[in-house]
Amino acid sequence: MTAYLLRRLLLVIPTLFGIIAINFAVVQFAPGGPVEQMMAQIRQESASATLRIGGAGTEVMQANRSGFYRGAQGIDAETRARIRRLFGFDKPPLQRFLLMLKNDLTFHFGRSFFLDRPVLQLVAERLPVSMSLGLWSTLLVYLVSIPLGIAKAVRHGSRFDLVSSAVVLVGYAVPAFLFAILLVVLFAGGSFWQIFPLRGLTSAGASAWPWPARVADYFWHLVLPILSMVVGSFATLTMLTKNCFLEEIHKQYTLTARAKGASEMRVLARHVFRNAMLLIVAGFPQAFLNILFTSALLVEIIFSLNGLGLLGFQAALHRDYPVMFGTLYIFTLLGLLLQIVGDMLYTVVDPRIDFEARR
Repeated sequence: MTAYLLRRLLLVIPTLFGIIAINFAVVQFAPGGPVEQMMAQIRQESASATLRIGGAGTEVMQANRSGFYRGAQGIDAETRARIRRLFGFDKPPLQRFLLMLKNDLTFHFGRSFFLDRPVLQLVAERLPVSMSLGLWSTLLVYLVSIPLGIAKAVRHGSRFDLVSSAVVLVGYAVPAFLFAILLVVLFAGGSFWQIFPLRGLTSAGASAWPWPARVADYFWHLVLPILSMVVGSFATLTMLTKNCFLEEIHKQYTLTARAKGASEMRVLARHVFRNAMLLIVAGFPQAFLNILFTSALLVEIIFSLNGLGLLGFQAALHRDYPVMFGTLYIFTLLGLLLQIVGDMLYTVVDPRIDFEARR
């Protein structure tokens, strides 16, 4: 197992390099980079200043926040060169890529172009929000879907099975952001009841409260965002659990256990559960990663939560390359490591699995 783990960890290096290199190459061909956006902003501000002062043909010189001067007629070559140096685009792409890799190895991602703050500081500020949403959403999905899937497998074909399937499939068809808006309208003071808070994860002045009150306030703020994120997540895991249990229930070893006089509960708990739960338990890290980084953007916007989803969207919108590549590096590295954790969970659930023997 140690040798297998070392091989997987070594494989992370070329995989991570390939993902970063492909994304860096794609970004080079994307129009509207930070240099172009800055020059467009300067032109817009200059044109606005000219219209405010008036006078046809009047040339207005104005200083922007970076200390550059420009006229209403355009941007001179020297100013363009200074903007390119400001964003580091005076270097060739290969040199910029190698410099980025060197900084990534030490987790030095630089400063945001447009927020002018260290990337790691931005990620550290937004991470608790995304971790809260991802962790509690994943736990809730597993705590509901696994018992529901087992109950559906045991009662396969019954009215309970049909009704529960219809309910989870309807939830699967409802977009998370649409359900979030419905919850806001109903329970957050939209048009009906003001039961749950709408903004942030804590109330004003909560830091001075006793810790039980702070914990209760924290979870009270999470109710609506978590419900919005999990409404469409029950169907996949529930049906996967049901199908895994159905497959194991009809295998020969379960028939043998019943023939020896074992009760149905003992057969499920001692024989079926371990084999059926292999795919489900081992997929927990990946499920957590998916909910953490792919499902929260619109929910964060609706509930005014400053998480990583909103940070990544804003970075892509403004072509904030240090934030884009910094978060990409962190997310990719975390995803690759969680895949290894998922493989290790196979051996925890079923000790008979030996990855070294497969070689």
